Amino acid sequence: MSKAGQSLLVFGVYLTFLGAILVAVPNLLLGVFRLPATGEVWIRVVGVLVLCLAFYYIQAARHGLRDFFRWTVYARCFVCISFVALAALKLAQPPLALFGVVDLLGAIWTALALRQLRVA
Repeated sequence: MSKAGQSLLVFGVYLTFLGAILVAVPNLLLGVFRLPATGEVWIRVVGVLVLCLAFYYIQAARHGLRDFFRWTVYARCFVCISFVALAALKLAQPPLALFGVVDLLGAIWTALALRQLRVA
């Protein structure tokens, strides 16, 4: 597996844990980030969607889908920009931006790994 694939695999595992927590015990995660607890279903729906994304990331990594690797760099940068903007506009709590930073760091890792593939 290439280093770019490894970056997606690691990100997919991160998403698996995040999605599972959001489905099973969402208020635990919300509390860690000092976000208000909820009894609404939306947070678990988000968890299911995150688990689906995790599946895509892991499968793309396993099969070496370089086009998908590249697409995720753009999408994860967009997630970071969006989460920071939502927090800055006070439409979301500031800790949401931390999830965007994780996406950005993963995107940078993947982008650098893809650049190494082109040089080699």
